[in-house]
Amino acid sequence: MTDTGTDTGDRRPLDSRNTRWAAAIARWLAARSITPNQISMASMAAAAIAGGAFYFAGAAVGWPRVSFLLLAALFCQVRLLCNLFDGMVAIEGGKGEPDGPFWNEFPDRVADLMIFVGLGYGLGLPALGWAAGAFAVLTAYIRELGRGNGYPSDFGGPMAKQHRMATITAATLATVLEPLWGGYNQMLTIGLSAVAIGAAFTALRRANTLVMLLRSNGSN
Repeated sequence: MTDTGTDTGDRRPLDSRNTRWAAAIARWLAARSITPNQISMASMAAAAIAGGAFYFAGAAVGWPRVSFLLLAALFCQVRLLCNLFDGMVAIEGGKGEPDGPFWNEFPDRVADLMIFVGLGYGLGLPALGWAAGAFAVLTAYIRELGRGNGYPSDFGGPMAKQHRMATITAATLATVLEPLWGGYNQMLTIGLSAVAIGAAFTALRRANTLVMLLRSNGSN
């Protein structure tokens, strides 16, 4: 969730939001003609670069492959930084926009698909990439379904957005080191599998929580 709306009471809990460096950057952005929606759009561009880098890493060897992998890892994190700062500029910076709720969600869904599908094709496992992307989108759908029924957003894991990006970033950096033991893409395959399985479990967990809430309130 990218927090570009005006609701301050239902935001993803992030420790980084309370750091001095994040506050300083958010103030700098808010003081300029940069809107929260533009930052949200930038997150899709970052995801496109990451997904493209993963795709091209699949056919590269040697240092070009390492460069593509490091670029992908970097822009996975840039995507998260965009997700952090769009909300801070909108809320703490007081620059929320009327169409913020749309940009609050749409870029994240596109970003997940571009990163995971790009990685899946780069690994030669497109079905796995699509599965990871689909389950990532499903976790968000269930969260928003809960909100639509009047409940607080469920940001629970184990594979919420920040967990997915952390897993893929760690797997990417580990893959860079695979030549040390003669490996090739094992860590990325494990990481993408973990995202797909974990996101599916997260979707089921959130769905179960929502069903229990609906049943509990319906019986009162």
